[in-house]
Amino acid sequence: MTNLETRPDPEVLDHGQPCTATEILEPRLVPLGGVREMTVYRTLPQRQRSLVGAWCFLDHYGPDDVSVTGGMQAPRHPHTGLATVSWLFTGHLEHLDSGGNAASIVPGELNLMIAGRGITHQETSAPETSTLHGVQLWYALPDATRFSENAFAHYTPEPVTLPGVTARVFIGGLLGSVSPVDTRTPDLLGAELIVEPGASARLAVRADFEYAVLAESAEVTVNSAAVGHRSLAYIPPGSETLVITAGDTEARVILLGGVPLREQIVMWWNFVGRDHDEIVEYRRRYQAELGFEPADPRDAGKRALFGEFPPGQRPPLPAPTLPNSRLLPRD
Repeated sequence: MTNLETRPDPEVLDHGQPCTATEILEPRLVPLGGVREMTVYRTLPQRQRSLVGAWCFLDHYGPDDVSVTGGMQAPRHPHTGLATVSWLFTGHLEHLDSGGNAASIVPGELNLMIAGRGITHQETSAPETSTLHGVQLWYALPDATRFSENAFAHYTPEPVTLPGVTARVFIGGLLGSVSPVDTRTPDLLGAELIVEPGASARLAVRADFEYAVLAESAEVTVNSAAVGHRSLAYIPPGSETLVITAGDTEARVILLGGVPLREQIVMWWNFVGRDHDEIVEYRRRYQAELGFEPADPRDAGKRALFGEFPPGQRPPLPAPTLPNSRLLPRD
């Protein structure tokens, strides 16, 4: 069972000592878009760490003035072998995908798109959005489910409120709150925690999980490590306790976790596969199915991967050119 205590007394310790082997991952700035660029702060993947559980991608953006940046303008593009999680703090996005799903993305509500064997989608800022602020997360599907059909789920988690802390658990279970969403990936956690100034959230956690804590709004302390604003703290398996402490201001964090995937993946552009040749095929078939390049005879008779899209949308994105060298797996 997972629980939480807010405690000024450091001697109260019911669930084992917190792990002190905390690794800090600094964000790198990635510009998205054209003339009016929206900058995101990317903490996964990095050279020294590609995965936390099955989580393989974390972009943090905003708060952005949409009148300056142009907001989110992600035309139709593909995904394979992964799932996307859209979680907003401020603003409103519109989602459309080739699985036939159209949805609004608003703060505090999970939108989960499972690509499975293949899907295309677009996400754009709604016209009334003046400020955009949120995170975009991906997790890699395990080999057992990565060729399954695509799917979409929406869920609004009820907040769990304890002294000094409010949590919304959008994937997995924490603090007695369990998300009903089927992730097709066992043993996964995603939650937003808001910690009041000076408060400590003491979590009894699974020792077989590894965890990542994004200091979304302000610096926090994770176990004994200071984590700067927008940085990510990584905690390896083995700890039964996780302590997140706010400073002088309220702190919002995103907590991700899971059992180590223990599968090598190759991630390039918007595709997740298992080797270089799979990525080459995904790119080739996407380019052909969307009319950017002629169909290859090797793909004759194969079922389409990326589906149909409603008419009247912005043109899709072509895939970039593959590198000259073979793509190497990550783990």
